[in-house]
Amino acid sequence: MRMMLSCGLLAAALLLSGCDESSRIDASQALVLEGKTMGTYWRVSLAGVDPERGAELRTRIQAQLDGDDQMLSTWKPDSALSKFNQSTSTAPWPVSEAMADIITGALRIGAKTDGAMDITVGPLVNLWGFGPDKQPVKWPTQAEIDAAKAKTGLQHLTVINRADKQWIQKDIPDLYVDLSTVGEGYAADHLARLMEQEGIGRYLVSVGGAVMTRGTNAEGKPWRVAIQKPTDQENAVQAVVDLNGHGISTSGSYRNYYELDGKRISHVIDPATGRPIQHKLVSATVISPTALEADGWDTGLMVLGTEKAKVVAEKEGLAVYLIYKEGSGFKTWMSPQFKTFLLSEKN
Repeated sequence: MRMMLSCGLLAAALLLSGCDESSRIDASQALVLEGKTMGTYWRVSLAGVDPERGAELRTRIQAQLDGDDQMLSTWKPDSALSKFNQSTSTAPWPVSEAMADIITGALRIGAKTDGAMDITVGPLVNLWGFGPDKQPVKWPTQAEIDAAKAKTGLQHLTVINRADKQWIQKDIPDLYVDLSTVGEGYAADHLARLMEQEGIGRYLVSVGGAVMTRGTNAEGKPWRVAIQKPTDQENAVQAVVDLNGHGISTSGSYRNYYELDGKRISHVIDPATGRPIQHKLVSATVISPTALEADGWDTGLMVLGTEKAKVVAEKEGLAVYLIYKEGSGFKTWMSPQFKTFLLSEKN
């Protein structure tokens, strides 16, 4: 599965060791396992775990992530999600409980962001070259954008739960669901559950830019995560947080992009306009009880832009950290809830 809508590896502001060349965490003396999944990297740092368990744990972790990828990928034609997308049937489509839960959570966040976080925006993502289709060599026409928009809309997707069975249903044949905005978050939460099942209570797990923690690191101190300054030219730290058993995810417009006719095209697509975002918000970080929630909220807030994101954060009581352009530099804003996690911040 390739994470092209959420920040994930390329646009993440989280400096997590193993996620990319710029990453780092305070995992001193921890047992560290890592690998690749969903077009990005995963990393698990464990405290108080015998290194002899490493090989077995890594195998279980990779197998679980491979299963998540096989469920959620839009890049694999035989994944569970791709099969639904390929079908033109408008009848209820049977899915796993996990898939139903993921989509239900995404629809809820979508509604609370007035459709800014839209998991049906795939046709537009593909049109602008951030999905399985190739990057465009010319600007999409308004007619092409309108045609793609006609195939989107959260109102066209329904989750059905009945007698311990789950279905999803689309009411237009061409509806295309892309769970990239929450896939990394789900996978990180799933890894956290695996650690609990293994009797491990001190860990930091990350999939791309989505992170979950519990307990303390190998030095008995809180797991700390750094938020990067919004640039693809350096790896400077903007802020450091203690997650305290929560999930965190960052969406940014400054890493995952390409240039067309001399203009930068962001991977963050506004469902309302059908075009890449153009506003001054460059990074949105969210801390939530689960990484899936954080992964969904950060995308929605990123689409909304600075002022609308502030309104939603305050209304929903979210722990949010925004970085936005002002003049030739950047400014930051954080919600009161975010301040409780903040350890340090640099101007």
